[in-house]
Amino acid sequence: MTQFETAQKHNAELNAFLEIFDENPFPSHEGPLSNMTVAVKDVLALKDARLTCGSKFLENFHSLYTATCVERLIGAGARIVGKTNMDEFAMGSSNENSAYGLVKNPWDKTRVPGGSSGGSAVAAAIGACNVALGTDTGGSIRQPAAFCGVVGHKPTYGRISRYGLTAFASSFDTVGTFSRTLEDAAKSLEVMSGFDEMDSTSAKIDVPKFSQALSRSVKGLRIGIPKEYFGEGIEPDVRKLIEDAKKKLQAKGCEIVDISLPHTKYCVADYYILTTAEASSNLARFDGIRYGRRAIPPPLEGGGKGVVSLEDTYRHSRSEGFGREVKRRIMLGTYVLSAGYYDAYYKRAQKVRRLITQDFIAAFEKCDALLTPTTPTTAFKIGEKLSDPLAMYLNDIFTVSANIAGVPAMSVPVGLDSTGLPVGAQLIAKHFDEETLFALGKEIMEQLPYSSIE
Repeated sequence: MTQFETAQKHNAELNAFLEIFDENPFPSHEGPLSNMTVAVKDVLALKDARLTCGSKFLENFHSLYTATCVERLIGAGARIVGKTNMDEFAMGSSNENSAYGLVKNPWDKTRVPGGSSGGSAVAAAIGACNVALGTDTGGSIRQPAAFCGVVGHKPTYGRISRYGLTAFASSFDTVGTFSRTLEDAAKSLEVMSGFDEMDSTSAKIDVPKFSQALSRSVKGLRIGIPKEYFGEGIEPDVRKLIEDAKKKLQAKGCEIVDISLPHTKYCVADYYILTTAEASSNLARFDGIRYGRRAIPPPLEGGGKGVVSLEDTYRHSRSEGFGREVKRRIMLGTYVLSAGYYDAYYKRAQKVRRLITQDFIAAFEKCDALLTPTTPTTAFKIGEKLSDPLAMYLNDIFTVSANIAGVPAMSVPVGLDSTGLPVGAQLIAKHFDEETLFALGKEIMEQLPYSSIE
């Protein structure tokens, strides 16, 4: 069965794809990725394909150009399988916020796959592609990777161009990958990385051969264990498997170092203040005028004919087009940016962001990488946290810090819990040191059966 056929066979049940390309409609090239198939999260532009961002607002919108990272993959010979489902505008931790239906976890279809890149995580887990592209603003690659038992890699902010990525929070958003193997993750990162004149935040820095890091010895590397990531709330099976991963690294000659990231307790609050502020600004462009959904306001009372105001068009278009979670975050962001509250919330949160970043800079003077759980629990039940936004947001407690600081991080599968659900370990390295993540990931990664669906 081809990967295209795998995607089609399971999509009615799992809803991982919003669009599957029966025959690859994009020009194929000979290159280093000629044998690779790629699924693309539907927040990344692909010329002439739909670009919905999981929202009703863009239901019939087709992209006019292709994102740089996708263009580079196609240019290297990769074939595009389809566009994957996601939480609306990448806002969510469960993939229950898509306007096109929730995505189910292939390990247990009563559970969520994680979000916001849940469709991409499932596509990789069931073998519908070699690599699935996702975006990670606060854990949207690493958390679903942990829930679905695959490799999830978020590179350093600036490593991969964001041109063609529909922005949620511009100073946090990072393009990354899901895959079954570290080799596929490394090879795709080599192709996608590098400066892009279309993105001023992309870094002018040399791109290493990440795949060569997979044969590198980890002996002598110092692994930091941040005490703040091992408190209450971690499931016993998760804690045990992370401890097993630590022992594997010790057996390979790594030195374990206890460290502290003292501002960790502020990370979730800081993240949701800053990202909602940026979302409020970025999503202002969806006004029902230039593109996307345009709602017609109801007729005037008494049936009279009158001029419909721009304000009415904005209000009705945005009310109809945006889902509940997106509206919630826009309102939160508008509030923290408003006159009288800007200094108390947004400005203060920016100062705290710097303190959190300094925590990482100080930690990496004592160690080469950090080892933590990716999530405190395995995948939770569908609907379990929908009515409690705070409980949902706290699911990102171990992942948001890497986005705040802009450092690279990776989730690798390290085993199954007592109920048969996958557990992920998170590795975090200093800026632009993805090679260390690949070297360490190779030593602790368990080759899982991926999902019971195959």
